Amino acid sequence: MKVGCVREIKAQEYRVGLTPEAVTELAARGHEVLIESGAGAGSGYDDGHYKEAGARILRDAEGVFAASDMIVKVKEPQAEERAMLRRDQLLFTYLHLAADLDQTRDLVKSGATCIAYETVTDRNGALPLLAPMSEVAGKLAPQMGAWAMQKANGGCGVLMGGVAGVAPAKVVVIGGGVVGTQAARVAAGMGADVTILDRSIPRLRQLDELYGGLFRTAYSSKATTEALVYKADLVIGAVLIPGAKAPKLITRAMLGRMKPGAVIVDVAIDQGGCTETSHATTHDDPIYEIDGVIHYCVANMPGAVARTATQALGNATLPFLLELADKGWKRACAEDPHLLNGLNVHAGQITCPAVGRALGLPFITGSDALAM
Repeated sequence: MKVGCVREIKAQEYRVGLTPEAVTELAARGHEVLIESGAGAGSGYDDGHYKEAGARILRDAEGVFAASDMIVKVKEPQAEERAMLRRDQLLFTYLHLAADLDQTRDLVKSGATCIAYETVTDRNGALPLLAPMSEVAGKLAPQMGAWAMQKANGGCGVLMGGVAGVAPAKVVVIGGGVVGTQAARVAAGMGADVTILDRSIPRLRQLDELYGGLFRTAYSSKATTEALVYKADLVIGAVLIPGAKAPKLITRAMLGRMKPGAVIVDVAIDQGGCTETSHATTHDDPIYEIDGVIHYCVANMPGAVARTATQALGNATLPFLLELADKGWKRACAEDPHLLNGLNVHAGQITCPAVGRALGLPFITGSDALAM
C-alpha cells in the first residue's frame, strides 16, 4: 500500500501523522511511504530523518494525496485537503465530526473511507487513540489556566499554589476521564485546591482510592456543579461522550455568578465545548472574555508540545496503522470490531451513529458499511 503523510496546515499545528519510526515499520513490511517535504519539521523531524527511514519525499500535499492509497494525519482535514480526497482513498486521523457539519458533508461528498482516531475503542471500552492526546491536553490545561489567570491576561490574578498565609486557587475539573484526571493531578501538584466532578460513582470511588488526599471528588449534580463553579478561580472542562457533541454544562447565565476574572479552559472544544459560550480559538489568539470570565478554548492544545505529542500519538496509532496497511481497511475492520468503531464515513455514508444523531443526518452502521 502507498501510505502518505502531509504537513498539517491547521493554525499552529506542529504535530505530524507519521514518525520516522513508523516509516521504518511500514517500509519493512513492503509498503511505500510518501512524505510531504517539511511535514515533520514542527516535531523536530527533517526530511533526512524520513529518507533514512525509507520514505520518499514529495514536494507538496497535492502530490501526496494524488499518489497515496491511505492518508495519515493528525488533525481533521481542512477544506482544501478535503477537496483532494477521492472515493478509493482511506483517511486515518482525528475527525471530531459531531461538531463540524461542513467537514462531515465534504467527507461524505468525497466518497472516501474515513477512520477517526477518537472513536476507535479497545476491549475495555476505552479510547486508545484519544487517550495519549487527552493525557497531554489534561496536563497542559492547568498550565494554560494558570497563565490565563494572570492579571495581564485579564484573569483574576490568583497564583495556583498560593503562598504562605494566602490561599491557593480553587480549581474545579468537570469530568473524571483521562483529561480530567491528568488535569486534577497537575493542578494539585501546582498546589491548587482541586475538586473533580463526575457522574460515575465507580469512577469517583476509583479516583478516591488512587488519589485521595491529592484532590477531592464530588458527584456532578446540577446544584453541586453550580456551587463549585461559582467559587472557582479556574474551571477545566473535560467532558467526553465518544463521537457525540459535548453537553453544555456551564450556561451563559452561570457566568454572571462566577468570580470576576475566573478562567474556563474548555478541553472539550473539539466536540463543541461544554460551555454555552465556548468557541474554538488558536494558539496565537487563545483567550477571550465574556461577562468577566476568561475563556481558553484552543482546539489543538497538544500541538503546543508537538514533539511529545507526536511521539505519544505515533506509539498509539502504529498497531492500527500497520493492520490497515497490511490488510486494507475492510479486512482490518472486519477482523477487529474496535477498529470498526473508528469508521465514521464510507462511500458517501455516515457510518458512526453518534455523528449522524448529533448532526441530524442519515447514517448506517459500520457493519452495514462492511456489507457494501
